[in-house]
Amino acid sequence: MKQSLGFRLLLGLVFSWRAVLAQVQSFPHYEVSALVAFKRSAFEDPFSALSDWDSVDGSPCSWTGVTCSANRDCVVSLNLSGSSLKGFLTPELKKLRCLQELHLNNNLLLGTIPAEIGMLKNLTVLDLSMNRLTGPIPPVLGELIAVNKLDLHSNGLTGSIPPGLGKLENLVELRLDRNRLGGQIPGGSNLNVSASSHGFRHATDGKSGGLCQLSKLRMVDFSYNFLVGQIPSCLKYLQRSSFQGNCFQDKYTILQRTSKSCRSNKNQAIAKERNKQPTGEHKKHQSPQQPEWLLILGVTTGFLVVVFIITGIATAVRTCRLKTLEKIHWKKTMSWKDDMAISIDGDMLKNVLRFSREELEIACEDFSNIIGTSPHSMVYKGTMKDSTEVAVISLCNLEDQWTNYLELSFHNKVADLARLDHENLAKLLGYCKENEPFSRMLVLGYASNGTLYEHLHYGDGSQLSWIRRMKIILGVARGLRYLHTELQPPFVLSEMSSNAVYLTEEFSPKLVDFESWKIIFSESKKSAGYFSKVSLPEYNVPREQQEMEIQANIFAFGVVLLEIISGRPPYCKERGCLINWATKYLQNPEEISKLVDPELKNTKSEDLAVICSAVSLCIEPDPTKRPSMQIITAALENGIDLSPAALLKESPLAWAELALSS
Repeated sequence: MKQSLGFRLLLGLVFSWRAVLAQVQSFPHYEVSALVAFKRSAFEDPFSALSDWDSVDGSPCSWTGVTCSANRDCVVSLNLSGSSLKGFLTPELKKLRCLQELHLNNNLLLGTIPAEIGMLKNLTVLDLSMNRLTGPIPPVLGELIAVNKLDLHSNGLTGSIPPGLGKLENLVELRLDRNRLGGQIPGGSNLNVSASSHGFRHATDGKSGGLCQLSKLRMVDFSYNFLVGQIPSCLKYLQRSSFQGNCFQDKYTILQRTSKSCRSNKNQAIAKERNKQPTGEHKKHQSPQQPEWLLILGVTTGFLVVVFIITGIATAVRTCRLKTLEKIHWKKTMSWKDDMAISIDGDMLKNVLRFSREELEIACEDFSNIIGTSPHSMVYKGTMKDSTEVAVISLCNLEDQWTNYLELSFHNKVADLARLDHENLAKLLGYCKENEPFSRMLVLGYASNGTLYEHLHYGDGSQLSWIRRMKIILGVARGLRYLHTELQPPFVLSEMSSNAVYLTEEFSPKLVDFESWKIIFSESKKSAGYFSKVSLPEYNVPREQQEMEIQANIFAFGVVLLEIISGRPPYCKERGCLINWATKYLQNPEEISKLVDPELKNTKSEDLAVICSAVSLCIEPDPTKRPSMQIITAALENGIDLSPAALLKESPLAWAELALSS
C-alpha cells in the first residue's frame, strides 16, 4: 500500500514537472527575442533593472518589469518606469502581440517612436513620458483602438498632432504637453457638440476626423508646445491651463508664449502664414478689442517702469557694497542655526557672461526640453535669442541643501571652464546664479549630433566611416593635448570616455566634462569648516595626484581609440573587457587587422598601425612609461594623412567622402 502511494506521488511529480517544462517551452520565442532586443538597445542601465533578463531562462515571466498572462504564455505588461535606462525604442516590441500596458516613462530613451508600436492592437496604456524622444508622433498610433491612456509628455517631439488620434474611441487620458509640437489641434470640422451628464463635451458626428469625436476623453494637456491657431470649441471644457505655453490666438487661452519665441521656432511656419493674411472678418473681431488692449498695455508699461527704477536703485546700492568682495552667507546643513560667512573674490567671474534665469527659461522652453539627467543635475537644450544652440546644466540641489563648499565649487568650476578655449572642447558661454528662485546653472555650446558612444554602439554604422573616425581621433587627441600640456595649470577630465565626446553636425568632436559634479557633490559631504578665501581647487591639487589623473586620462584615451576602430564597447557581459580582447592582437602586428570593425570600408593599414601603436603606449600598465598627449598627438598627426592628395591616391571615393564629411 505504501509502495503504491509512493509510486503515485512520484508519478504526480513527474507529470507536474513535465507540465511546467511544457509551459516554459510553449512560451513564444519571438516574444523573448523582442525583450532581448529591447535590452540590447538600452546601453545604460545604472540601476541594473535588466540584469535578470536572461534569454536562457526560456520564459521571461520572472524578469524585472515583465508581467505575463494568467496562462503564462505571453507578455501582457512591461513596466520599467523610473529605471534611468538610456537607449532606443526597438521596433522589435511589435512582436509582443498580447501587450496591454507599456510603461517606459521617466527614463532616458533617445531617438524616435517606432511606427511599429502601432501594431500593438491590445495596448490599453502607452506611457513614454519624461524621456528624450524626438521626431514626429507616428500617425499609426491612431490604430491603437484599445488604448485608453496615451502619455508622451516631457519629450522633444516635433511636427503636428496626427488627426488619426481621433480614431482612439476608448481614449480617456491624452498628455502631449512639454514637447515641441506645432501646427493646429486637429479638432475636426462641422461637429455637433453637446454636453454630457458629467459636464464634458463630445462630438455626435462620428464621421468627422480629429479629437472632437472622442466621447470618453476626460483629461487632455497640450501645454508648453508651439501650437497655433484657434482651440477647437469641443475641447473648451478642459482647464485653460491645458493650453498655456503655446502660440494660440484665442481669447480662451492664458499665459501664451511671446511672439518672438513663437517666431523663432521652426514649427511656426503655419502661424506666420495665418498672421500674414488675416481675413476681413478677423479684422472686424479685432478692432473692438483694441481700446482694452491699449489700456492693459498702458497700465503694464507704467508698472514696469516703476519696477525698473526700484530695481536699478537696489542694484546700484548693492554694486557699491560688493565692489571688491562678495559676502555670501550659507547654511552648512538644514540643522545649522548660524550662517557661515564666505568671502569670494568678486573679480573671479567678472569676465564671464551672466545669464538671467528668465533668459534661460525662455531659451529652454520653460525647462521642458530635457536632454540629460543625473542624481545632481539636469541638462536642457535651448536656443538663445541670437539662434545659438546651448546646453544648460542646472544643479538640482535645493537652497536648504546647498552648502558653502558647493557655492565655492560652483564659482571655481565656472572660472576654470571659462579659461578653456579650443575648437575640440565644449565652450562655456556663461552661467546663471539667482536666489529667487534658487538657480545655479552652466551654459555651454551645444553639439547636436549626440555622443560618440551612441554613434559607435547604437547608431547607423555607415555614418561613422573610416575617414570620419580618423578625424574624430585627431580632434580628441588635440583637445586632450591642449588640456594637459598647453594650459597652466593643466585641466583633467573627470571621466575620459566616448560618452564625454559629443559630435557636431559635421562630426567634429567636442570634449565635455559633465562628470565633475559627481565628484564635487560627493566631496561636499566630507567638507566642513570655514572658508575665508577662495582659490581654484585645481590649482591646489598636489603635483603627484595631478599627474596620476593625467595618466588616467591617457589610459582612457587608449580605450576610446580601441572603441573607434573596433566598434566594441569598453565592456560587455558577452565579450568581456575590450582591452583583454585586444591585447593579443596588439602584441602581434600581423593580426592587428582583426581589431577593425568588419563593417568598416576603405580602411587604411597605415592608419591602423599608427593607432595601434598609440593604443599600446596609452594602456601601458606602468603609468610612468606612458608618454604625454603632446607626444601621442604628434605621432597620430604625422601618421594619419587626411590630405586630399593622400586620399585621392588611396581611392577617389575616399577623397569624395572626405569632401562630404568636411
